[in-house]
Amino acid sequence: MKPLFILEMANNHQGSVEHGKRIISEFGTICSEFPEFEFAFKFQYRDLDTFIHPAYQNRMDIKNVKRFQDTRMSQDGFKEMMQEIHRYGMKAVCTPFDEPSVDYIAQQGYDFIKIASCSFGDWPLMEKIASKQLPVIASAAGSDFDTITNVVAFFENRGISLTLMHCIAEYPTETSHLQLNQIDFYKEKFPSLRIGFSTHEAPDNLLPISMAVAKGASVFEKHVGVPTDEITLNGYSANPEQVRNWLIAAREAYQACGITGQRYAPTEKECADLAALKRGVFAKKTLSAGTILKPEDFYLAFPCQPGQLVAGDLSKYNVISMLQEVQQDGAIMLNSVSIHNTEKAIGQITKDIIVMMEQGNVVIPVGSSCEISHHYGIEHFYDTGVAMIDCINREYCKKILILLPNQKHPTHAHIKKEETFVVLYGSIHLILDGKETILSKGDVMTVERGVKHSFFTDEGCIFEEVSTTHYTDDSIYEDGDHFVTPRKTKVILTKEMISHINKN
Repeated sequence: MKPLFILEMANNHQGSVEHGKRIISEFGTICSEFPEFEFAFKFQYRDLDTFIHPAYQNRMDIKNVKRFQDTRMSQDGFKEMMQEIHRYGMKAVCTPFDEPSVDYIAQQGYDFIKIASCSFGDWPLMEKIASKQLPVIASAAGSDFDTITNVVAFFENRGISLTLMHCIAEYPTETSHLQLNQIDFYKEKFPSLRIGFSTHEAPDNLLPISMAVAKGASVFEKHVGVPTDEITLNGYSANPEQVRNWLIAAREAYQACGITGQRYAPTEKECADLAALKRGVFAKKTLSAGTILKPEDFYLAFPCQPGQLVAGDLSKYNVISMLQEVQQDGAIMLNSVSIHNTEKAIGQITKDIIVMMEQGNVVIPVGSSCEISHHYGIEHFYDTGVAMIDCINREYCKKILILLPNQKHPTHAHIKKEETFVVLYGSIHLILDGKETILSKGDVMTVERGVKHSFFTDEGCIFEEVSTTHYTDDSIYEDGDHFVTPRKTKVILTKEMISHINKN
């Protein structure tokens, strides 16, 4: 949806159809220079014979009575100006200040009804407006939040499209009084509404439009007029050149803000400038084809070469294999490696582990982390692997291990650590020095130092491992030479994940 710019003529037509058409013509020509925007002209309707109290009909000493009477225009005159609006392909908007004017608006085919700030919360008038089922644009200057909430609910409950405009009803509005953060407030409180900004600042002040665009307003309203030798514009109405500058400022603000709702695509220049500052990956020793890159195989240094593997490629989810030999201190190029990303696979494994922990009603301590052990590659995890949740590791150690259905863990032994298994859920086949024992929920088994052991499960199993201190180099596997490295991926269990598991 294009941003909508509403040009408010108000009484600046001076009661003259010809001058009103001149205003539309001059501004219509300018608006045609901005095809990325949608435009509308707005009139104001008052049925003056009933709007003004009979005793005040001729009180020309009252400023607004005189202004309204001096700029009185017939409905035929407004129709003629509407034709000029449509000739320029713009929408037509009108603000009624009384019930008869609402009928005129509906009869004449306006695109929107505008509710002025002084009429916001005028329930009889809004009931009449709602009866016409036209889209509504409403300014809420000076209204309290309860009134705003009630007005929004009033139109939403009737299925009427509503645009809510931030507005300050000071004419003109000083910069220090603009309260532009109200745009953020409206967007937060009424996320389903289109939010706009109705402006009354001095016409040469371009800061507000730039800020309103940046804050996410998408409908903008400004008073406009064309001065002549006899006509002087007020302090908040913009002439054609001022509106052109206003629209240029809006265009530049939209360009500066860029796209919304998605991550932007960097330019080639940005990518090149960043690449020139990144650390490249260099071989610490000669690496042969087929080597799976490990931390001890490389170092990082500046500058990197175009097309080189860089530090940002060294995610824990990326398994990087050498496709060709690279000499010591040589740059490891992207075309010399194969990168296998395991993030999606790890994500699915994590979900499956959480499901099993929920089924077993297992309580996980806050602050725990999970190591997903995949000895022969992540693609073989559901056959050979285990998830190990590290809870405590001091002089004593506690882990929670999860085996998914039909998973096994290879034969290994610990030299420093003694451990005891307590089955919390399901069952496990535990093999100690070649002897198999089946453990079920509540069963306990101790594995002494140096004892070779392995385990597997048919239905899935969760068991607690209570042990002496765990050391990362203390697991000696029988077929260690055949492991794919790295063989473990650590997943941080967030408070939200743990809370979800624990409450179930």
